Amino acid sequence: MSVIHGSGVTSRASETSAPAGRPRPHLGFRPDIEGMRAIAVTLVVLSHAGVAALAGGYVGVDVFFVISGFLITTLLLKELDRTGTVSLASFYARRAVRLLPASAVVLVATLAGAWLWLPSTRFHSISLDALFTTFYGINWRLADEGVQYLNADAAPSPLQHFWSLAVEEQFYLVWPLLMLVYAAVWARRRTRPKVAIPAQRTSSFAESRPENPGQTPSAVRVKHVPLTVILALIAVISLVASITQTESAAPWAYFGAHTRAWELAIGALVAVGASRLAGLPGRFAAVLTWLGMAAVISSAFLYGEDTAFPGSAALLPVLGSAAIIAAGCAAPAGSAAVVLRTRPFQLIGRYSYSWYLWHWPVLMIGPAALGREPSLKLGLALSAASLLVAVASYHLVENPVRNRPWIKSSARRGLAVGLALTAVTAGLSLAATRFTPSVTTGDAVAETGGLLAGATDPRAELRTLLAEAAQQRTLPANLRPAPADAAKDQPVIYRDHCHVDYPFVAADNPCVYGDRSASDAMFLLGDSHAAHWFPAVDAVARERGLKLFSRTKAACQAPSVLVFNGVLKRPYQECAEWREKVFAEIDEQRPKFVVLSSNGGDSGGLVSPENKPLDRGPDRDKLWVDAWDRTLDRIEKAGATPVLLLDTPWPAGSTPECVVTHPDAVNRCARPAREAFVEPARRKLVAAAARERGATVIDTKDWFCTAQVCPAVVGNLMVWKDSSHISTGYAEMLTPLLSRGMPK
Repeated sequence: MSVIHGSGVTSRASETSAPAGRPRPHLGFRPDIEGMRAIAVTLVVLSHAGVAALAGGYVGVDVFFVISGFLITTLLLKELDRTGTVSLASFYARRAVRLLPASAVVLVATLAGAWLWLPSTRFHSISLDALFTTFYGINWRLADEGVQYLNADAAPSPLQHFWSLAVEEQFYLVWPLLMLVYAAVWARRRTRPKVAIPAQRTSSFAESRPENPGQTPSAVRVKHVPLTVILALIAVISLVASITQTESAAPWAYFGAHTRAWELAIGALVAVGASRLAGLPGRFAAVLTWLGMAAVISSAFLYGEDTAFPGSAALLPVLGSAAIIAAGCAAPAGSAAVVLRTRPFQLIGRYSYSWYLWHWPVLMIGPAALGREPSLKLGLALSAASLLVAVASYHLVENPVRNRPWIKSSARRGLAVGLALTAVTAGLSLAATRFTPSVTTGDAVAETGGLLAGATDPRAELRTLLAEAAQQRTLPANLRPAPADAAKDQPVIYRDHCHVDYPFVAADNPCVYGDRSASDAMFLLGDSHAAHWFPAVDAVARERGLKLFSRTKAACQAPSVLVFNGVLKRPYQECAEWREKVFAEIDEQRPKFVVLSSNGGDSGGLVSPENKPLDRGPDRDKLWVDAWDRTLDRIEKAGATPVLLLDTPWPAGSTPECVVTHPDAVNRCARPAREAFVEPARRKLVAAAARERGATVIDTKDWFCTAQVCPAVVGNLMVWKDSSHISTGYAEMLTPLLSRGMPK
């Protein structure tokens, strides 16, 4: 999310007389836009601070996009009318001098804060984020990670908020070039229109203030139709892409420049039509500004994490913002500007870019630096602190650099400053990827992985290991997987693309494992909590001479339910379709066993095909038990024996992050056994119902926990690789127990 910023001397151009019969446009500095920035950045910050009522505060970004499109296009139109062309060198020099000094300071400070206070397991990823941020590509990195299920519980990057700045810069790689095409094709043939487009003093984070802010620029005389057609095409194509992709791949829609371009184009369209908008009837224009304000603010209260956004939902804040700006061109009396031009709004608007840049890393790093758990109270305090830092940054970095005469006097110098800052931050980011903070460890311990395989009584041996692990304090030097590599610790089915991602309903290949030459078969069915059992299930299949069909899908639970998917922001129809395909395959293959396991939680909740919640009443657990019953029934009708592996316990958070944070007290990363299981009552009901119908039920609780705790480290093995999935090494170690628990 980016922030539009501006300050300086307020022009009194709105008092300039206009020729008789011609509408008087609102020229010069727009205090209403400054106030809009204040509202937008406040919505964003309060949302990020944890104010539940403003969960939809992310719409502030859409406000910023519209403002940016309006102001930048106005600037380009002024230049085009004055010179007949657009100077790309001057344009990008202004942006570089305006954007990069403050963002470079924030980026370097964030890297330093992450090194000092965040878990070392995160530093490499944050360094990569910094590198992508330097080259305005962080939005695509975030979009790619957003569709990966195993990243769903990962902590947000402290540089995540730079995504909107990346979107704008990608848009402005294209828009000035289109203006140049316009100049070449139409500018020499343009006719003088009857109404002039008013010159607007640019007041965005992307541009420095004009040389003479107190002077009223000359009227812009450009032919409207070609620009209007170009912008309308951009807006329509981008909006259609936004709506379509929000339905199919929400992270790509949220972070993509192609799905956000229409918002900047709407602002640009207002700039092109500003002279005509200056003639709006005063009373109508005033009402329109208030309606626009209501649209923006209400969307922040109405929307939330489950809103399919941007898509069509973004129309409310975008059109609301456009209405405020468009109606404000007429400078009507009694408009929303009465509020927006007051001093508090003007001050927050002035510091909006700096506040936006600083608030997110302060919120992300602050709790760790203070040794406090995140909370609303702490979030508000850190947000206020970040505003103070923003004020200092504005006066010490932003203004001194962008207003330095030596830099302002030459586009070449401005570009040189930008290139130098980019080179420095890119170099630091690249170097940071090679230097992960070290973690203190103790001595190496005996390899744990093969102990159960050679034990006479594997269950008794595991009880001993768990009891010792509950007392273990020091992180072993030979911990497996190493915390820094835990994210890569995945069963082979991920590498083989056999764990099906959100948008798909089939894998890329047959995904057959075990004894591939065998005539008899078994299936592994479920979501990622089935997939993390693959190493043990595959070993059992080979041991018994069975072909193994691995059938797992991201966030797709084995019970026959339709759930709301929080990533796709809609009912997870792909899951239901994929599950039916697997059932059909089971009917065809007639396997001996089907091993089932799933995340025991609600996912996004049960829904009907019409997206109506189904599990909000007292019978919620029964709905899930019935869904499991339907799945078991389908398997039994195929002649297979269902083997239900009850869900594993969950750690309190990311295990790799916890153990590197407490390398001398890893017992602090253990979770009390009474808290470690999701929906424990439902877990018991499902197990009882499955046993009643004759299915084999394997309760894995004693494989992970003592009577009191579930340790995070057992010997030299990390139990969980993240915040819910067990490591491949631990799954392999449990093979003897799984083999003994399965029917013959």
